[in-house]
Amino acid sequence: MTITTLGLPGVPRRLERRATQAPSSGPLVDSYGRVATDLRVSLTDRCNLRCTYCMPAEGLPWSAAEQLLQPDEIIRLVRIAVARLGITKVRFTGGEPLLAKHLDEIVAATAALRPRPEIALTTNGVLLAKRAEALARASLDRVNVSLDSVDQRHFAAITRRDRLADVLAGLAAAHAAGLRPVKVNAVLDPLTGLEDAVSLVRFCLGHDYQLRIIEQMPLDAGHQWRREATVTADRVLAQLRRHSLRLEPDRAPRGSAAAELWRITDPATGRTGKVGIIASVSQPFCSTCNRVRLTADGQLRSCLFANEETDLRGLLRSGADDAAIEAACRTAMWGKPAGHGINDPNFVQPARPMSAIGG
Repeated sequence: MTITTLGLPGVPRRLERRATQAPSSGPLVDSYGRVATDLRVSLTDRCNLRCTYCMPAEGLPWSAAEQLLQPDEIIRLVRIAVARLGITKVRFTGGEPLLAKHLDEIVAATAALRPRPEIALTTNGVLLAKRAEALARASLDRVNVSLDSVDQRHFAAITRRDRLADVLAGLAAAHAAGLRPVKVNAVLDPLTGLEDAVSLVRFCLGHDYQLRIIEQMPLDAGHQWRREATVTADRVLAQLRRHSLRLEPDRAPRGSAAAELWRITDPATGRTGKVGIIASVSQPFCSTCNRVRLTADGQLRSCLFANEETDLRGLLRSGADDAAIEAACRTAMWGKPAGHGINDPNFVQPARPMSAIGG
């Protein structure tokens, strides 16, 4: 029997590895008893931004079309996940998923599944203004839009593209189309992030968006991430308080949510709302993780930082039936590590960058 505290600070819960094999039915469980109910599906590794914490200025070699899952293959895997593995939430990601021409088709097919899962989309928002209404008609439930700064100069420096106006228009269009709550995902830049945090909070409070501030993780293509440069959750909260923003812990149970929620009030305007802090590095939440990921080229990953993948594309294209694919998913999930290990002395960054894994 193996018992671990994940090797990470700030994680009091101890996980006990079960000695039995992966079950052949029931929830999608790992060997530590965690149940995966949230499937992240990457539709493409391509992106129309070049964020400094994700990829180099010149971009990356994109996957060839034949390497990517086709719409019918994605829909089949999502159906197996929902009908046979107990997945209740499906989030479509990239790369940039709005670059996937078949996005609307896949969303509609997912919405037709029974039981119907919750369906979300994580996007950089550049193309969202033109697509929001169609996605709502396809039965998308809500969106998360990546926005690291509302300062035009900061935004252009981080993304290496001057597209802030397009992202703001996309946010407004999503809100108008009913894709709510509209959530904003912000990864704070080491140089300007604390300044940006305050303006992002006030922007989101003023537009009825829910802000999620995310600690930068070692998932960049150039492997240049440095722990000491990370804008941590504690620094963010201290910065918000310095600017007279009132914070109180949200009392609703957190469950398996990545974000720790805070109720926030801006005395200057009287506006109130919630802000979430996702402290993946400084306060890991691996012990309650309920996520599993499918890459655009059909590889199942039990953890964002996994160094092993299960080739579902190969199974699909070799004629495997649903039962065989289900069994492969269960075996893969059973081998999920106890934690991401970022703070372990022997941590090795995944070979794939975030754009190739999917959020």
